[in-house]
Amino acid sequence: MEEMTRVSVFESTNQQEVQLIKSKLEEKNITATAENSYLTFLSTPTANNIKLMVSLKDEQDAFKIIDAYIQQSDLDIKN
Repeated sequence: MEEMTRVSVFESTNQQEVQLIKSKLEEKNITATAENSYLTFLSTPTANNIKLMVSLKDEQDAFKIIDAYIQQSDLDIKN
């Protein structure tokens, strides 16, 4: 069985932002998974960075969807 390469297409400490973007990707049939990673610098000791991961083959489409969504929303991408 061939292992699927997954890449990060969006990161935030805000779980609601991540879930919203994940929903947008899944509406376009792009499977996305959220992964938590503890931030070790430039953050509070309890901050968790959440990454949205997609298949490498879906990376470009995912970026287009995310970019379009950010341009039409007031999403704060400074997190």
